[in-house]
Amino acid sequence: MTIEGRKRYALLLAAKESDYVKKVYGGYFNVYVGAYGEEGDKWDLFRVVEGEFPDMNELHKYTGFVVSGSPFDAFGNDSWIVRLCFLLETLVSMGKRVLGICFGHQVLCRALGGKIRRSRSGWDIGLGKVRFMEELPPHSFLNVLKGNPPFLSVIQCHQDEVWEVPLGAKVIAFSEKTGVEMFSIGDHVLGIQGHPEYTKDILFNLIDRLVNNNSIEVTIWPYRDFC
Repeated sequence: MTIEGRKRYALLLAAKESDYVKKVYGGYFNVYVGAYGEEGDKWDLFRVVEGEFPDMNELHKYTGFVVSGSPFDAFGNDSWIVRLCFLLETLVSMGKRVLGICFGHQVLCRALGGKIRRSRSGWDIGLGKVRFMEELPPHSFLNVLKGNPPFLSVIQCHQDEVWEVPLGAKVIAFSEKTGVEMFSIGDHVLGIQGHPEYTKDILFNLIDRLVNNNSIEVTIWPYRDFC
């Protein structure tokens, strides 16, 4: 579905805005649209973390949806997370294009019947090398990975991971620390554990906040050696 000839997408924002990202980028919306949008597309923002969801009767008007990262656990049972799972299941059943990033990757997996848990190897923070299983399948959201590269360097910041992909899903990328870095279902569903949309300064600021609130210890983030 298009609006005046344009494709229409929605960002399902699962994180509250950080002061840094608002100041430097004008908010996460601009970061995600800048990374995944194309010229001429129409994008809408829904702050699902705050209970703001698209009208179920309006879903048919959208070409696709992007689910952002989040500090919340995708396996949690907060009301908005449960509601998000139902929405994602509905979107996939409608054949809509859906891209999940980090938390979005995990909650998409959960919504479709896969399994997610704490990572077996602990936090993964920094610039990681993600290797592809084979030639990338055709997918509307893979325009950021043009050229079918054998591997990709992607910013990582997560302590949870996909343990088992949903029925019918295909694992298309892995890393030394994470077995399911990317999965796809057909040509319309894609999950990415890393953050292709992040910049180094966003990562540095995020790690500073994690250290300041005692979520991680300084000794586990030698990221400046890799970025």
